[in-house]
Amino acid sequence: MSAEKGHTLRQKAMALPQQPGVYIMKDAAGHIIYIGKAKKLKNRVSQYFGAGNQHTEKVHQMVSRVENFEYIVVENEFEALVLECSLIKQHRPKYNILLKDDKGYHYIRVSPPPYSRLTKVEQTADDGARYIGPFMSSHTVQQAVDEANKIFALSTCNRPLAHGKKGSNRPCLNHHINQCCAPCTGRIHPDAYQERVEQAIQFLTQGSTRTMADLTTRMQAAAERLDFEQAARLRDRIQAIQRLGDKQKVVLSHIPEQDVIALAEGADNACFEVFRFADGRLCDREQFVFNKLEDDKTARAEFLQQYYTSRHRIPPQITVDGPVEDTPLLERWLGGLANRRVHIVQPQIGEQARLVDMCRRNAAEHITQQAGLSGRETVALEEIRRLLGLADTPTYIECYDISHTAGSDAVAAMVVFENGKPLRSAYRRFRIHAPIGGDDYASMREVLTRRLQEYTEHKDNATGFGRLPDLILLDGGQGHVASALPVMQQFGLNIPLFGLVKDSKHRTRAIALDDGEIVINNRRAAYTLLSSIQEEVHRSAIRYHRERRKSAISSSLLNVPGIGPTRAKALLRQFGSLRNIRRATIEELLLVKGMTRPAAEAIKRHLSDKEGYTQ
Repeated sequence: MSAEKGHTLRQKAMALPQQPGVYIMKDAAGHIIYIGKAKKLKNRVSQYFGAGNQHTEKVHQMVSRVENFEYIVVENEFEALVLECSLIKQHRPKYNILLKDDKGYHYIRVSPPPYSRLTKVEQTADDGARYIGPFMSSHTVQQAVDEANKIFALSTCNRPLAHGKKGSNRPCLNHHINQCCAPCTGRIHPDAYQERVEQAIQFLTQGSTRTMADLTTRMQAAAERLDFEQAARLRDRIQAIQRLGDKQKVVLSHIPEQDVIALAEGADNACFEVFRFADGRLCDREQFVFNKLEDDKTARAEFLQQYYTSRHRIPPQITVDGPVEDTPLLERWLGGLANRRVHIVQPQIGEQARLVDMCRRNAAEHITQQAGLSGRETVALEEIRRLLGLADTPTYIECYDISHTAGSDAVAAMVVFENGKPLRSAYRRFRIHAPIGGDDYASMREVLTRRLQEYTEHKDNATGFGRLPDLILLDGGQGHVASALPVMQQFGLNIPLFGLVKDSKHRTRAIALDDGEIVINNRRAAYTLLSSIQEEVHRSAIRYHRERRKSAISSSLLNVPGIGPTRAKALLRQFGSLRNIRRATIEELLLVKGMTRPAAEAIKRHLSDKEGYTQ
């Protein structure tokens, strides 16, 4: 957007009234590209065209295409919400969250008797069959048909049925595992089979609770008239429904009817997952993938508006994984659509919180399948983003640690994790130049300063030091963070920076800020990843420090007459340090492979002159 056009639009925005309303952004061709609502039109719209605004990439693209905007003033915020939903549904602007509702309808087909079959179809036909539906979800229909066929042991194979005559066919495997009554062999009368079909239809149309009650009543009646064979068959069907319920307990909810909605964000896109519960059971699930979202709180509100605008069923409770903008207004609007009260809740503990976590993990898995990543790492990065309040998912993380011996031979290591996995080609190691005397804070400042100087020199490459991380972690507490933040300010960078704090057993305990700590052991995925990062950087720093010390010790030994690289390595392998070599007797030195008496005596003379050497 040119400066002149931006100035013109801002002047127009500053003239808007401080009243509730809806604003409509248009491009150069006059097409509507975004519709939003505002409590105060002037404040909201002027933010888009203000100087120095830090917009996300999506908003920046939208604003750059705005040529003009219109607005509609209403009486209150609720009217603005209703009007916004109506206009978005009518115009479907490019930059609003839009749900593609192109799934079509699905039906359950019951073929004509005798020996009816239950199948899922996408269209009805004038073929004498009975059709149950329509249903929006293919998943729901297929799951229901599979359950009914298994519980009532109906035929699902392509074998010709016997139509009441005993055939010579052997029953298939489904019969032997009690999932088919084998009508293809003529072992069941058409009337008895049709009774099963009617019970299956009752199960599909009235639910398992009603079916269980009816089957139990009929089983008790059969037992009272001593028809134990019929009672046993009914008992088996009851047990089949109970077994099905046992398998689904992992996704059972004590709230009979609700939707659980969770958001997961990847590097380039985001996914909303919806779990729909009816009769306390998970009956349907849906996923919706979008480009990068502007703000989680706003995105949830927009998603709820769009999702329930196109849904006939609105549950009394909508369980979400985070804050929702204008929650009271949305509850009022949803209540009007449903003709009863609707609550939007965000659980923190218990069964509902576990359902939300499961929903979020499934959303993350859906993103990772598209990106070819691991769902575990995506969930961990999403937890870290939420835990630290980051605007974007930290897909590129750098972590630093210092290692030295009593202030001498100080070194540092930098490890890099990309998409939750080590990127070893980007690891770097530093020799601390300044004489620090054990000052870890000064060492960390030096390392970060050198790293960011490298960025200023190579930022055009966008690789290695030319790439800035999404998150910087330091192996240390509040002091490390506080001492390192001025380095960021010196370079004018706003990279999130935190510390990793260990407990007395050297395990990751918390995330350090400059003024406090965040406990992480209650966030399993984030805890596991952060612990791995801290262990990796610690190993790298210790390894480099040991290499430097061995190199220094080896150099000292090479100054001894008669000691070459082979003998120096053998001495270090045998004694481990210069201190132990200096303390060894001539006889002990002679036990080293390849050692001679003149060389051993030279070592003793040389090291005895190094008074005060403490390595």
